[in-house]
Amino acid sequence: MKTRNQFIVIAVLAVLGGVAWHYKDTFLVGAQTQRQSAAGRPIPVQTVKARTGSITETLEAVGTALSNEAVTITTKTAGIVAKVSFNEGQSVKSGQLLAELDGREVVAELEATRAAVQIARQNYDRAAKLLGTQAVSQARMDELSSLLTAATARVKVQEARVQDLRIVAPFNGKIGIRRVSIGAFVPPGAVVTTLDDVDVIKLNFLVPETVLAHLKSGAAVKARSEAYPNRDFTGVVRTIDTRIDPTTRAVEARAELPNPDNALKPGLFMTVTLSLARRDNTVIVPEESLIPLGGRQFVFVVKGGKALRTEVQVGQRIPGEVEILSGVAVGDDIVTAGIQKIRDGSIVQASPRPVPTS
Repeated sequence: MKTRNQFIVIAVLAVLGGVAWHYKDTFLVGAQTQRQSAAGRPIPVQTVKARTGSITETLEAVGTALSNEAVTITTKTAGIVAKVSFNEGQSVKSGQLLAELDGREVVAELEATRAAVQIARQNYDRAAKLLGTQAVSQARMDELSSLLTAATARVKVQEARVQDLRIVAPFNGKIGIRRVSIGAFVPPGAVVTTLDDVDVIKLNFLVPETVLAHLKSGAAVKARSEAYPNRDFTGVVRTIDTRIDPTTRAVEARAELPNPDNALKPGLFMTVTLSLARRDNTVIVPEESLIPLGGRQFVFVVKGGKALRTEVQVGQRIPGEVEILSGVAVGDDIVTAGIQKIRDGSIVQASPRPVPTS
């Protein structure tokens, strides 16, 4: 038992020794920093002067791509598909024939109706010549006039039925997948294909009501999709909805993105960066100089050879830099390297941060 206790003591000492060896450099650095501060020797740090610049306030949102115009092409009447005049993925013009149903029966009915109109007109004309001789009464003339009008109306109905057999493109766009085959019987409302105008893409997204004052028609937007991770699609806000959703407290906005190569497809999920406002002559410091502490942000400002911890109010962030709304003035020396070695009031030896070479 005595031997076992000695073994346990030796094991514990070994573990403690390993921990002490692991953290010896940290303890030595901290002790060295304290000795330097106590002895008045400056701690080397690197600094950058707070600069002035322009900041564009942006908002991140998510949106859905929509066609500029979109329609599902369907049949208006029942019939047998006699002709398909498009290829899938083809670009078509407004009024171009896409498909046609067999119209022999309808055309025959139209011809019969036109013949009836001709007979009704002849009867009316003959009666009109006899009206002055009292051989035909005015009542008979009215009856013949009504028959002619009804026959003419039936011709227009038959012409419309013949026209409905022809399925044409309502606007310029790109055809989708074909849904019918030649020889197939289709009922009214059968889907033939889809047609989308995608030369311009509409992008719908929601904006919080808190930034509504900065949201203007014509504001620049930049959108990205995971389908094209290294490509930006730029456009402008065209429409802002007239109502705010009482549940989400957001308003829907619509931007337009040029799509000359048809890369964007309707329904695509996109992230949106919206430019809201531009501020000139703002104070900008490197993002690496910020020290977050309990929900607040600080930087070290070098004044009189000392590093003074200063609370700042942070504004818009840009790549590698951040806007400072208060706490720092243009030209102040801001510590960017050596922050972990200093405390508020530490004596420092500041040197400019090296300018990176390209």
